[in-house]
Amino acid sequence: MPQTTSHKLEVHQIPVLNDNYVYLAHCPTTGDTAVIDPAVAGPVLAEAKRLGWRITHILNTHHHGDHVGGNLEIKAATGCTIVGPKADAGRIPGIDVEVDDGDHYSLGDATAQVFFVPGHTRGHIAYWFADSAALFCGDTLFALGCGRLFEGSPQQMWSSLSKLRRLPDETRVFCAHEYTQANARFAVTVDPANQALHDRSAAIDVARAQGKPTVPSLLGEEKATNPFLRADERSLADGLGLTNAAPEIVFAEVRKRKDSF
Repeated sequence: MPQTTSHKLEVHQIPVLNDNYVYLAHCPTTGDTAVIDPAVAGPVLAEAKRLGWRITHILNTHHHGDHVGGNLEIKAATGCTIVGPKADAGRIPGIDVEVDDGDHYSLGDATAQVFFVPGHTRGHIAYWFADSAALFCGDTLFALGCGRLFEGSPQQMWSSLSKLRRLPDETRVFCAHEYTQANARFAVTVDPANQALHDRSAAIDVARAQGKPTVPSLLGEEKATNPFLRADERSLADGLGLTNAAPEIVFAEVRKRKDSF
């Protein structure tokens, strides 16, 4: 289970269930530690204990069970504060603090900016720790993909992804699932002329064959290769037979094709 150290936060990745990632984000100066989207409690509590980190917060991006399933058990064990989307507070178990687009929330000496990014769900949010170059985006943005539109429209999701795309290229994308290899197989079918995508797909195959995670990815790499972030690229639109179509139309077509891939 890899650990990365950034400017402010130490981020530890915990694989759970079939393909979920739960993250521990730790401020080394204050000792505050957040769990991001705990699908389950047991492995998270065990890993925090092994690391000697005291869980003080849970940061939820949305209400799905594989993101909040461990909330109440972790809160009961640690007394932590649960932070989640204001727009969906009624579906976040144990929520204490409601946050919305443009809010800032501090974890020790690190501060997250909150983005409202509906599409996958109606109340989805993401947390960007600028000083740590870390984006916790739940199921809005995946490595080479994006979340299914369970509760939102293509227009909403394109707008949400456009917000995240404006962040710096060096931002590390800590998404919640290991879907990258399957996403790559689809991506090359809609963006076949993208050599950077082919090169990345080959590297992903090697990493997965070695049992290595493909997450986090770099946002700059996503901008260059993720078709869901490239709906305003002329080459992608042309390849789909949608020359001069609005980006949200191109995005909707890519999402439709992925849903049936």
